[in-house]
Amino acid sequence: MGQTVIQYVLSRLKQYGVTDVFGVPGDFAYPILDGILDDRDIEWRGSCNELNGGYAADGYSRIKGLGAVVSTYVAGELSLVNALACAYGEHVPIISLVGMPSRQQQATGEFWHHMIDRHDYALFVDMQKTVTVASAVITPENCVAEFERVLAAVLYHRRPGYLGFPGDVTHQPIADATVPDDIPLINPQSDPAALAQAVEHIVDMLSKAEKACILPGVVVKRCGLSDLATRLVDASGLPFTTAYQDKSTLDEAHPNYMGMFMGKFANPQVNGFFSSCDCILGLGPVRHYFNTGFFTAEYDLSKTINVQMHEVRVGKAVYADVEMKDVLEALIKRLPKRSDIKAPSKETPFGEPTGSGSDPIDAGDPFYARLARFLRPGDILVGDPGSPALAATVMNLPEGAEYQSQGIAGSIGFGTPAALGAAVAAPDRRVIMIGGEGAHQLTAQEIGQFYKFGLKPVFIVINNDGYLVERYTCWDPEQGFNDLPKWQYHKLPEVFGCEGWYTTKVTTTGELDAALEEVNSSDRAAYIEVVTDRYSMPPMSETMFTLTRKKFGQSFTWEEWYSEFKKGNNIAARK
Repeated sequence: MGQTVIQYVLSRLKQYGVTDVFGVPGDFAYPILDGILDDRDIEWRGSCNELNGGYAADGYSRIKGLGAVVSTYVAGELSLVNALACAYGEHVPIISLVGMPSRQQQATGEFWHHMIDRHDYALFVDMQKTVTVASAVITPENCVAEFERVLAAVLYHRRPGYLGFPGDVTHQPIADATVPDDIPLINPQSDPAALAQAVEHIVDMLSKAEKACILPGVVVKRCGLSDLATRLVDASGLPFTTAYQDKSTLDEAHPNYMGMFMGKFANPQVNGFFSSCDCILGLGPVRHYFNTGFFTAEYDLSKTINVQMHEVRVGKAVYADVEMKDVLEALIKRLPKRSDIKAPSKETPFGEPTGSGSDPIDAGDPFYARLARFLRPGDILVGDPGSPALAATVMNLPEGAEYQSQGIAGSIGFGTPAALGAAVAAPDRRVIMIGGEGAHQLTAQEIGQFYKFGLKPVFIVINNDGYLVERYTCWDPEQGFNDLPKWQYHKLPEVFGCEGWYTTKVTTTGELDAALEEVNSSDRAAYIEVVTDRYSMPPMSETMFTLTRKKFGQSFTWEEWYSEFKKGNNIAARK
């Protein structure tokens, strides 16, 4: 007998580096799971729920280039939708494998479990189409053609795809006996004429520019082109910066790195230089709320170049069917090396750590100055969306370190399962998850999986007694919806069965320093609960709220609100 449906699918996933699959069991998904367990080259990585499984596949894909997650019909796949939607916005390729009722079950017209009150088995496939770039229901007859179509779309767009498997087809032999032994890896090609025109236009525009810089976007990393983009920086001599979503696309230890670009929100020297450039070479960045420094960035789009994944925009000109890889390779050869552009030097955003001994922990600059010193070369820092991730974005990372978060989706709870996926994908690297306790409560149960799989993460969870961002942005910060159950966070590893971990709760600066030193002096898994004042946050975050409030025409500034609030007067509610 030739390859079965599931054997073919798994063999192709392995060709793209997928050696681990996340998800949750379910009876309709049993045939898929049996196929995974029968494959000696793939590990099943069970998750506590489907949302977590999707986030874990997301974190895995960011390291490996492709992730996979399994869920069961309706009850499981609908729980997964948010993770797929976030991955769609973040250009993270994931293959969703969904177990469906068998063709015989569907043909009976009966209501099987997990169904809703209608006999439409295509309904949930259709629902997934809004958060995926391609979908298919697999049969033995269409397996090769449909799987390859979906995989090609996923890798071309770097976004999720959906595959449904009726239970009776998963272990059937594929019907196409003409499948070649070695299917070539997907490698889209540029239109030669369009490529030549685009490159010529870019070279001409950059050659005439008095001041230029490079703005790499996250799609550079998603396409595995970070090394090639770094070679472009070296060949051109141009300085570079990255926006919020694109942090660590290129190594931040590179001498041409100026620091983060976040409009008027942070790094005023970088913002000033960027705004004064008469040519910006973008490598796939996207203009959105976070990437523009909360709509405070000011630059002329007619003076920008954007080399996207499959097209190039130079001012108002558009060159279609042009691949980013081909453009980078051509520019490395064509661009003259510039040494006349004086860009600002990378600065230390948070200065030197202050405070000691019994001083309370300041969750502003002193904390992040300590975190920056704590990081080591090669670390993977995962930020759960919220105020800690926002501040961590501005930090300068050491050589080879990278940062993962959701720069546009911003779904809290991402951090813990995404850190699991990253740790599974890169077991030889230290993975650090930083986040607030509000976000952590959504997905904290995934902690137990780290121990189950023999991983050694570092958790740094900020306990500021509630949803901090919401307190700062809603009209009445003391509203009850901002309060949380008061968990003993540092005891969670014990609750979830993690033995031998270093766990501690720190409430003073001295305790924090001792905890960070202990973690850096050993290779144990660690969990640090950091207790801070309810309203302690970096000044840069306060600046963000000032700018945001002014942007939307509110009648008071953040400084007015904060000053009055500290006095016990709720100016927000009053106005």
